[in-house]
Amino acid sequence: MHIGVIGATGSIGRRVVTEALGRGHQVTALTRDAARISEDRDDIVWKSVDVLDADSITAVLPGLDVLISGFQPGNGAKDIADTVRRSIADPTVYATAARALLKALDTRPRTRLIMIGGAGSLEIEPGLVRADSDAHLHESLDLLGLPREYAAAVRGHRDALNVLRTSNRLWTYFSPAEDIAPGKRTGRFRIGGDQPVLDADGRSRISIEDAAVALVDEAELPQFVQRRFTIGY
Repeated sequence: MHIGVIGATGSIGRRVVTEALGRGHQVTALTRDAARISEDRDDIVWKSVDVLDADSITAVLPGLDVLISGFQPGNGAKDIADTVRRSIADPTVYATAARALLKALDTRPRTRLIMIGGAGSLEIEPGLVRADSDAHLHESLDLLGLPREYAAAVRGHRDALNVLRTSNRLWTYFSPAEDIAPGKRTGRFRIGGDQPVLDADGRSRISIEDAAVALVDEAELPQFVQRRFTIGY
């Protein structure tokens, strides 16, 4: 299988690339400036892409079976604070990226899209989405150590999901657990749909390594076409 990964230098994207290569897939790793990348692994090609420009995305689609987008503004892998600032400054960027991706897929309707989003659009109880409740959202951001102003970005992710939901393309939206951080690759987690998966202590958590496992699993064996899924321990 040939998998494209947007945001291949990011925290999740790097691990998705490694996971896909480890399973024997061919990878096109996509980043803002591929000329800056030095790479010596087999079965991987680096290309530049502007995820906010449909024409730029269209140019890298030929040959891809699945495109996984881990787009974040700024350079989150090296400067989380910069990504947070940029996300707050322009929370519409996520929906803009979703529209550009879908427009590009008009040229390749058989290519599947897996978009990595946020957990704030998950239902914390039937009919109640965390992103729609200031009280619940602020509580979550406080626990994660993020500024309350980041609520705008959380809602930006929700808006991107709503953009996908209007499309008949082969999209999948991935909401990671609320608490996602580097850790171990266990390959053992539970899968959910529109509600968070909670552990025995009531926490929504997952390692970035296991998120990569789940994403490549979905690329290999699609279960959530035109749907959202989440994971947790």
